Amino acid sequence: MRTTTSIPLAFLVILVFWLVVLFAGFGLFAPLNFATVTALVICNFSVSAAIFLILQMDEPFIGLMRISVEPLRNALEAIGR
Repeated sequence: MRTTTSIPLAFLVILVFWLVVLFAGFGLFAPLNFATVTALVICNFSVSAAIFLILQMDEPFIGLMRISVEPLRNALEAIGR
């Protein structure tokens, strides 16, 4: 099990800050009606889901979506390692 991640924390903080500023700007300058609020909520959900998936794919053997280690072990046995 790894103790570090391949995604730098500074990158993640800057990305989230940039997205907060972007959505805050959209929210400030968009007219307040049902369509714009719905669009902002859907876009916010999709962006947060994408960030969640990126963070989950960084650790493929633990977390919500797991891949099996068995095919890799079988392949290593087949090549004689």
